[in-house]
Amino acid sequence: MTIDTFIQLLPELNKAFIQTVIMVGISLFIAILVGLPVGILLYVTDKGLFLENVWIKSILGLIVNLIRSIPFIILLVALIPLTQAIVGGTIGPVAASVSLSVAAIPFFARLVESSMRKIDKGVVEAAISVGASPWLIIKDILLTEAKPGIVQGITITTISLIGYSAMAGVVGGGGIGDLAIRFGYYRYDEAVMFTTIIILIVLVQVIQYTGDLIAKTIDKR
Repeated sequence: MTIDTFIQLLPELNKAFIQTVIMVGISLFIAILVGLPVGILLYVTDKGLFLENVWIKSILGLIVNLIRSIPFIILLVALIPLTQAIVGGTIGPVAASVSLSVAAIPFFARLVESSMRKIDKGVVEAAISVGASPWLIIKDILLTEAKPGIVQGITITTISLIGYSAMAGVVGGGGIGDLAIRFGYYRYDEAVMFTTIIILIVLVQVIQYTGDLIAKTIDKR
């Protein structure tokens, strides 16, 4: 790729990068907003815990597992009617965020549940023995102790969403994946494909490094 070609492509690169940020940003926000309480519920309603409820645990677990079982590209197509109903269209990064959010919520919820399973149950039992309320246990013990794991979960979810957004771009979501297909694959321009790959690698590395750094900083264990 010559300098002139790169300069000509730069506006498209900027546009694609912004579209990817919009897709990932919206879906990550919704994943945290919904996935965090779902993950907490999956943990605290488990057998032997202070809010044990076999029905909630089973139904919620089944829904989470069903969504996670569907390949994202199929989920993307299946949710077109829902996307149309919510945002009034199926093209663009905001529309793509609907299916991305649906895929990310159960994924992040399981990561939250996994983080909380690493907490020493003795700490929870001690809080129960002194009469702490369920809300207090969740807020001051579970979320506090699991915070590093939750941050790592957010990091993993963000990186996964970047990969999903590339697939969403192929079916009209825009973003870096769409740019790679339109300019790199369809026009047989390997330089464009290589450039988009480099951008994605750098983006993922920055996110992973930042997430690891934050997790280590807040880990007081």
